[in-house]
Amino acid sequence: MSSDIDPDFEQQICEYLLTHPRFFVRHTSVLDDIRVPHKTGGAVSLLEHKLRMLQDKAEAYQKQLQELVNVARDNDRLNQRLHRLTLRLIEAETRQDILTTLQDELRERFNADAVELKLFSTRELEEAQVSKSGMAIFRTFMETDKPTCGPLKGDKLKTLFGDQAGDAGSAALIPIRTSDLSGILAIGSRDRERFHSGKSVDFLIRLGELVSLSLQSMDTPPRA
Repeated sequence: MSSDIDPDFEQQICEYLLTHPRFFVRHTSVLDDIRVPHKTGGAVSLLEHKLRMLQDKAEAYQKQLQELVNVARDNDRLNQRLHRLTLRLIEAETRQDILTTLQDELRERFNADAVELKLFSTRELEEAQVSKSGMAIFRTFMETDKPTCGPLKGDKLKTLFGDQAGDAGSAALIPIRTSDLSGILAIGSRDRERFHSGKSVDFLIRLGELVSLSLQSMDTPPRA
């Protein structure tokens, strides 16, 4: 068969068949004679080719449906965990209680390997901005005021996780804001892909809002 195909002529054929749907009714033998090359080799009839196309589409739809079901289940489990965390934070009476609750719940129910909450007063944060150590290295992050995910290295890793720094392969950083405090909730994982840069931050935003509101309700000053 010649490989030289006239696109215009092909288009005419397509238009004719689309505008004359009874063509194959009048010429049933054509359906039997047409052989369509298959991607796995050999050739099949036009009807068999159509059937395989429908089967492929059905399998693709089934896969998409299963993915949606899995996402729904994951979201349901996530909401249940967040609900439990919310109840425990409501019961917290001090900022230390909040930190302990976050460490317990995020490690046990969210499989975090390290959890740290770094808080600074407005004055402390302003002083840190002019230095080259401590929270000053997170200046850009604090200015964007949006959670971020990815690997951490060097001073950032040490500043947030201290002695646990060697165990954190990736981390989620969540900005925390109250009327007189600013800070970072850091969740670390040994898995470098756990908190990758493409991960959705919707849950982290909700978590940050929850922690910020819980801290706002505290009257006792943060522990050193």
